[in-house]
Amino acid sequence: MENAAYIGLSRQMTLRRELDLVANNIANADTTGFKVEQLLVSAEIGERARNDSIRPSASFVLDNGVGRDFGQGSIKTTGRTLDFALDGEGAFFVVQDANGQAYTRDGAFTMDPEGRLTTKQGLPVLGGGAEIVLDPDLGPPSIGHDGSITQNGRVTGQMSSVRFDALGVLEKGGDGLYRNRSNVQPTETTDVPILQGMLESSNVNPLVEITNLVEISRAYESVSRMVENTNDLSRRAVERLGKAA
Repeated sequence: MENAAYIGLSRQMTLRRELDLVANNIANADTTGFKVEQLLVSAEIGERARNDSIRPSASFVLDNGVGRDFGQGSIKTTGRTLDFALDGEGAFFVVQDANGQAYTRDGAFTMDPEGRLTTKQGLPVLGGGAEIVLDPDLGPPSIGHDGSITQNGRVTGQMSSVRFDALGVLEKGGDGLYRNRSNVQPTETTDVPILQGMLESSNVNPLVEITNLVEISRAYESVSRMVENTNDLSRRAVERLGKAA
């Protein structure tokens, strides 16, 4: 295979990955707290298919992982007592799952029969490292911007959020959760208001993503034609050499 075909194949592989990410962004345009993703690509120097001392190495396209934009999504009013939104970038609610603590921007919570505040998947929401337990007999809770929980005029708990200095330590875990895959510990925030009766929308811009979808499709078709043309030139060269022999 010619060098051009090898380089084209490396670009096709990253374009297919980009296509998957853009399609996922569009599918989650209405998912609470979802953060838009994009593929990080870079050049990788590799050996040519055919090389000698006077020819430089070839530059291939390398999939360098997924980048995530943690920018603030728009906040919409729901009026639901157990819906919460964080009004600030880089902060997360903390929940407890089977693998330890996880982090989310999806504040569509509920209350289980024991009065624990939980996610839609039933994971306990933590405040100050402890589960948040409400008293159903005291009526609906009221949450202050500082996270203080009051019921019937009595303080019954504290909701909190945390922030990471480097968001790159977070890994997507499914169900709107992120997990810390490093030894870096988050710090509790004091400057991010918690808004009750509201939810943060996805920060996906559907128009931008549809445009990206079209551009990726065109780029893939262009690279495919280049690879086909390269293979066609090689085939014709072999046929002519065969006739000349």
